[in-house]
Amino acid sequence: MKLQKNKLTALILIMIAMLLPLIFSGSSYFVLIFCFIEIYIIGVSGLDILFGYCGQVSLGHAAFYAIGAYGSVLLHKYTGMPVLVTMIIGSALGAVVGAIVAYSCSKLVFHFLSLATQAVGEIIYILVSHSPNNVTGNYVGMYTDPVNLFGFKLDSEYKFFYFALGCVVIFLLAKQFLVNSKTGRAFTAIRENVHAADGMGINVRAYKVKAFATSAFYTAFAGAMFAHLVEYVSPDSFLYKQSVMFLTMLLFGGSGSLLGPILGASAVLLVNESLRSLQDYQMLVYGIMMLIVIVVMPGGIFGLGKGVMAKIKNKKLNGGEANA
Repeated sequence: MKLQKNKLTALILIMIAMLLPLIFSGSSYFVLIFCFIEIYIIGVSGLDILFGYCGQVSLGHAAFYAIGAYGSVLLHKYTGMPVLVTMIIGSALGAVVGAIVAYSCSKLVFHFLSLATQAVGEIIYILVSHSPNNVTGNYVGMYTDPVNLFGFKLDSEYKFFYFALGCVVIFLLAKQFLVNSKTGRAFTAIRENVHAADGMGINVRAYKVKAFATSAFYTAFAGAMFAHLVEYVSPDSFLYKQSVMFLTMLLFGGSGSLLGPILGASAVLLVNESLRSLQDYQMLVYGIMMLIVIVVMPGGIFGLGKGVMAKIKNKKLNGGEANA
């Protein structure tokens, strides 16, 4: 019954999403915003696998976002490979770096791990902004081409929207299969109690590496999508505040769930756009949103919604029993 309800909810959301470009057909700006929301849904879903299900904190996911973006752009520029192929290779490169970080930091927990991932983010930022022989364009950045699907160029927001929607569906389905598998159950066991998981025979280091690599692949692919949507890439897009934004989206939407990243990415990005004139205070806005989550709704929007629905259901059941 629950599985059928989840499938129905997912189907309704997809149908609504498909209609959005038609509803806002007169404004390419809104369609572009929806494209960014789709990109962030994939990136935040990757962070959710790591943080929401495996309990590993990361404040350096901007690094994987940058690796996916620059990896795809540089491969396409210097090898001439199709963009879709370079996006996948760039994402795989992000996964490899994520696995290396996880293996070397597998013993770290809480704030020590977050500081280590933040350091990785800063290292990648320095590499792309001070590259040898100006390979990455450094602070100037570099232009690139849009996604090309078998000769069909996605050179408009409307075309890219449906491509990104297909990617969102694929990545979310893959995430659901993963978290409901043996690997996903091992992630949850590590999140709940590392020592107990180790005592049960779970190879904690190996599963942490898997979680980091999978998470990095998702976020790197989102970075590649971003680069080929705007057709330009520069270090300014991969600052520390980008990592904070990913975490804010996840916490605000609700971690450890399918809908949480969708709700969080949509809400935070729409707030960002509505406060664009206050861009200098972006980190302040993120801080306020995090405080709201911590104090008012620790389960995020999704957790709050679940709590309200549970109360309504209990009230109906209690009312029915009283009437009986």
